[in-house]
Amino acid sequence: MSERNLNLLHPRDQIIMIINRIYKKGLTTTSGGNISIMDENGDMWVTPSGVDKGSLKPGDIMCVKADGTIVGPHKPSMEYPFHKAIYVKRPDLKSVVHAHPPALVSFSIVRQVPDTHVIPQVMQVCGPIGYAKYHIPGSKELGDSISEQFEGGFNAVIMENHGAVVADSNVIKAYERFETLEFCCRTLINSKIIGDPKYLSDQQLKAFDEQIPTDHPQMEVVVHSPDEKGIRQEIRDMVRRACDQGLMMSTYGTVSVRWKENDFLITPTNATRWDLQLDDIVQIQDGKCEPGKIPSRSAWLHQKIYEQHPEINAIILTQPEYLMAYGVTHKKLDVRTIPESWIFLQDMENVPFGSHFVGESAIPQKVSKENPGVIIENDSVLMTGNSLLQAFDRLEVAEFSAKSLVMGTSLGAFEPMSDGEIDELRKAFF
Repeated sequence: MSERNLNLLHPRDQIIMIINRIYKKGLTTTSGGNISIMDENGDMWVTPSGVDKGSLKPGDIMCVKADGTIVGPHKPSMEYPFHKAIYVKRPDLKSVVHAHPPALVSFSIVRQVPDTHVIPQVMQVCGPIGYAKYHIPGSKELGDSISEQFEGGFNAVIMENHGAVVADSNVIKAYERFETLEFCCRTLINSKIIGDPKYLSDQQLKAFDEQIPTDHPQMEVVVHSPDEKGIRQEIRDMVRRACDQGLMMSTYGTVSVRWKENDFLITPTNATRWDLQLDDIVQIQDGKCEPGKIPSRSAWLHQKIYEQHPEINAIILTQPEYLMAYGVTHKKLDVRTIPESWIFLQDMENVPFGSHFVGESAIPQKVSKENPGVIIENDSVLMTGNSLLQAFDRLEVAEFSAKSLVMGTSLGAFEPMSDGEIDELRKAFF
């Protein structure tokens, strides 16, 4: 949803949209968490206390007026005082999200702050993370502890033995920061099960940003033929499906599909993935994009892959949490887990951080029909297919394989299929 369209929604409808997203994503419980929005009149709209988060209606959302008057059928969240304290200290912030998702709570109860230098997009969205000492929920002391962290410049804060709170200029951006921070924590936890996460220096992050292509030549004439419109629908539906299944986040994920010859359609930069619209998608023709749109930063890489591989018709670049555990530890994913994994993937090679932006990237040479995907260290996973459905299927298989390996680590040593068993699969399926 665009910022303009968001502003056309009443604050209570904005809150319902996001609380539904948070609850369905398993990032809060029936009773836990709260969301608020500060409107242009200085009135704060906030979720109620003691009402099922899975069935909230717009009429349930409470309003705490600028003069302190409370309007609505329930009590406002008992945590609303710390929301108010944040707005007082940071008038640039207009929405606050607080909840107790499992990975964030894990950091909260061991009293650690996640290091967001693990993935560039995490650092970009979340920034450094603050830490607020424990105080009883709803107390003035808790509000002071949290708001002091925001006053110090943090936009996301771990609450000791409690959870986390984030804020931003609108509720969608606040949700994106919240979801991205939980993803960061899950990735770090999973990576510690299989090894040690490797962090990026400020110099690496700066160099990474400087090499991202920003020159997007634009086409003069745009044609939207019936087949092109069909590809747009296919991309939109698959992106939303990936978000629903935890294979993509609001803030990261690129999908492209070949249209004709080496022309293709691709998702844009800086669009909320779970609410992607058909007209957000960018057509690339002869290396030029639709006017007025900014394609994915990796569009040039997609172009190179399509040019070098006529058998590849779809590409997905995303950050599934278990595959990213291998990405941030630089461990190799062994796909010899079950027959399906090897048949679908055969191999998944790691490539160095930033290699999807360098001019002579090796990624187009590394992907093939036999080896459809790569793990880009400290960044993402790239998967290809002869159709978008096949690329998505392979991505699912890869993530399930990674999840099984991470979970299996607590049970014992991994026993891969033998060379003889792999040879039997090769003869039977290839």
